Amino acid sequence: MLEKSYQINGIQQIGIGVKDVHKAWSWYRQAFSMDVPVFEDEATANLMTKYTNGTAESRHAVLAMNMQGGGGFEIWQFTSRTPTPAGFEILPGDLGIYAVKMRVRNLAKAFEHLKECGAIILTSPSKTPNGVGTFFLKDPFDNVFQIVEDSNRFSENTSPTGGVLGVVIGVSDLENSIALYRDILGFSVMNYKEESTFEDLPEQKLTFKRALLSMPTEGNPGAFGALLCPAQIELIEVRGREVKQIFNGRLWGDLGFIHCCLDVNGMRNLKVKASEAGHPFTVDSEDSFDMGSASGHFGYLEDVDRTLIEFVETHRVPILQKWNLYLNLKNRDHKKNLPKFLVKLLALNRVKA
Repeated sequence: MLEKSYQINGIQQIGIGVKDVHKAWSWYRQAFSMDVPVFEDEATANLMTKYTNGTAESRHAVLAMNMQGGGGFEIWQFTSRTPTPAGFEILPGDLGIYAVKMRVRNLAKAFEHLKECGAIILTSPSKTPNGVGTFFLKDPFDNVFQIVEDSNRFSENTSPTGGVLGVVIGVSDLENSIALYRDILGFSVMNYKEESTFEDLPEQKLTFKRALLSMPTEGNPGAFGALLCPAQIELIEVRGREVKQIFNGRLWGDLGFIHCCLDVNGMRNLKVKASEAGHPFTVDSEDSFDMGSASGHFGYLEDVDRTLIEFVETHRVPILQKWNLYLNLKNRDHKKNLPKFLVKLLALNRVKA
């Protein structure tokens, strides 16, 4: 059996299908300070036809980051078709990505800021099972976010929020789902695993089984590991009601959270390891793909309930495109972070809210 000769560097981004990429990005800049673009690109998703009914659909995408630290948003709009919504209210425990966790340093400050931005508050500030401050909200596009206090950061700024801390994924069988995320994807720290009713969740009266898994906190490897910060994945199984598949009958790229993308090195070894564990890659770019000014190797697999997890091994990324300044990452030591001053140069591309 292949030894684990790959590394997971953190959550790189969450894919969000939207109707209007510029309108959505404007709100995410205002609310979550996702104001530093890594790329903006229009292309045809030729390799994703398995999830787009056999048709190569065109799209416009922006990958934006918050330089306080955490994963980014890949804001994704079909340009060849009209994206479709779920057609029902997505509830905690429905199968797929229910919510994106956003890191904040001051919960009260973030609460007031996000209310002023027009967010729909779903729950009052409360505590998670491990005693961390939190609340849930909906954005203007019907996507759910969990705001979570977290002390990890990459750089200081005045934003009330940082970037992505993690995701809440609905599963049909908690015990059966843990192995992939813990043993293959590197979320090896079990913060809690409980079954109860929970005051911090929007559906407080139902019983849930929850497991919060996180990356080790000693520091993320990889070129951009310090920027991404340690991440979490929370798996949640609801008891006492019928669950729905969030993307059943819809396409990848339709409205909502379309994937969770992990930043990796050693993609080919990860592919073998995942296949041995019963999760073969369903999409694989095989070699370098281009996203306008950025390039890399990407792949996808499905978890037990068909939630899509993307992996990206970055080969080249623009630091300051207008000066033709790029970083080639293929031949560097993948265990080391880039010098902080180099990563901070990304902020020179900042787009005002």
